[in-house]
Amino acid sequence: MFKSGFIGIIGRPNVGKSTLINRVVGERIAITTHKPQTTRNRIMGIRNLAEPKPGQMIFLDTPGIHRATTPLNRAMVEAATGAFEKVDLLLLLAEAGPAPHPDDLFIAESLVNSAIPVFLVINKIDIADQRLLLPLIDIFQRIQPFREIIPLSALKNDGVDRLIGEIWKVLPEGPQYFPGEMMTDRSERFIAAEIIREKITLLTHKEIPYATAVVVDAFREDGAKNMIRIAATIHVAKESQKGIMIGKKGTMLKEIGIRARLELEKFFAAKVFLELFVRVAKDWTHDPRMLQEFGYKNKA
Repeated sequence: MFKSGFIGIIGRPNVGKSTLINRVVGERIAITTHKPQTTRNRIMGIRNLAEPKPGQMIFLDTPGIHRATTPLNRAMVEAATGAFEKVDLLLLLAEAGPAPHPDDLFIAESLVNSAIPVFLVINKIDIADQRLLLPLIDIFQRIQPFREIIPLSALKNDGVDRLIGEIWKVLPEGPQYFPGEMMTDRSERFIAAEIIREKITLLTHKEIPYATAVVVDAFREDGAKNMIRIAATIHVAKESQKGIMIGKKGTMLKEIGIRARLELEKFFAAKVFLELFVRVAKDWTHDPRMLQEFGYKNKA
């Protein structure tokens, strides 16, 4: 019996959704940082299963659900909620702790009347007081009877195999939607841009990570030399941010480039020649046209 289906991973920012999708897929397809709202787009990760439980699980990593105040944030939340209607199963990812986060409870309450089965996945049990886990579960169970409740640590790979097994049980019989070697629907250009943006997020502070968009202008493969040439533009919202991004004598941009290139070479298993440019796209986070141009808003 071959089973297949789409699984939406939802939750508030910084709860570990991208770490979980990387873990279940077995490859690093989503960027992760310690800063909230790192994920901006819907990312698909594909897990193929062999005997004795053959199947294909298509996971959708969504931006964290939060109270949006800007056009960019609203576009991110729309990308997350839009995944709800097209899946066979929802994984509500919450964080282990002494008490539920208010936003975790808010999302749980919004799913009470969902026609789609919902698993409650409590992440980060590796850093939580285990004695508080059962009382935490009890609070969530008062909101609704989840199909399954699974504590795990995506970072430590503790409990993930159990999650995969429980997902397989509820998925319908279905076809293999994607080739067995495919692990994401995102293009190489998208992955490259995200890796660059991850390094920016890790190296810069305050408003800079949230005012930055990365666009890959050129992606050329040279099979004979096992080399990829990538040119990318880092767009910032203000002139002052451009100076910070470049750094004194170009030191910040150079460090971003070095870290991104090493990560890209690891991901693509090829030598990478990376060129980075910085341009000001004034107030792009509030401009619908530029949000669309940078890939954060669907065309009308």
